Amino acid sequence: MKFFDENGDIKIGMVTKWTTFGLIALFVLINLLGSLHFVQAGTVEVVKQFGGVTGKQLEPGLQVTIPFVQSTEVVATRKVVYETSTETSQKTSNADYKDFPVDTNTSDGQQVDIFYTIRFSVDPTKASWVVQNIGSVNSLIEKVVKTESRIWARNIPRNYTAEMLYSGKGTQSVQQEIEAKILPAFQANGLVLDSVGVREIQFTKQYIDAVESKQIAEVQVKTEENKAAQEVFKKQQRITQAEGQA
Repeated sequence: MKFFDENGDIKIGMVTKWTTFGLIALFVLINLLGSLHFVQAGTVEVVKQFGGVTGKQLEPGLQVTIPFVQSTEVVATRKVVYETSTETSQKTSNADYKDFPVDTNTSDGQQVDIFYTIRFSVDPTKASWVVQNIGSVNSLIEKVVKTESRIWARNIPRNYTAEMLYSGKGTQSVQQEIEAKILPAFQANGLVLDSVGVREIQFTKQYIDAVESKQIAEVQVKTEENKAAQEVFKKQQRITQAEGQA
């Protein structure tokens, strides 16, 4: 194939032809490379086409999508932690989602703060449903994890007396009830609930002081009772000794 004519000049038509061919090849190569998509481990990607959810999900690894037509939304499927703690504790916490403790009252009117932790993950098989019906993972946390857990963490302790919670006798029951209440909502919204843990039920300083004062008073009463019993015992010993001598 000759690119030059008899006079040694470049054939314009031939150059234009090969330039066009090169541009087409470059366009095809760019689209081919653009269709290759790498999905990170611990995630799935929901495929959208012209903005709508297609129902197709891409698993971790090298995947193919249609350039300019399809886009994807990343949904993390690793286990994550939602935790309630004080503002100071949040600065050093390793939780993925941090929130403030839930304030509520016991059945006998004592104010308490509930500190708890929830570990969960997004069900990979329901990622498309989550994106279609709820939106991003952050929306899922806000609308399901935060909302459901805080409702029940506020309502359930109201069925227990302050003494039951302060002594620790009711903590396990509160934890189990919260887990039982939020589980159906998690399952219905594409979440896998791993565990719920009530780390602490915090009382007001006034209540703690009152309990401590009561405990001190009880100890003092017990001490006086012991002293009285000892005096009776000593008296009985003296009587016995006197009788023996007589």
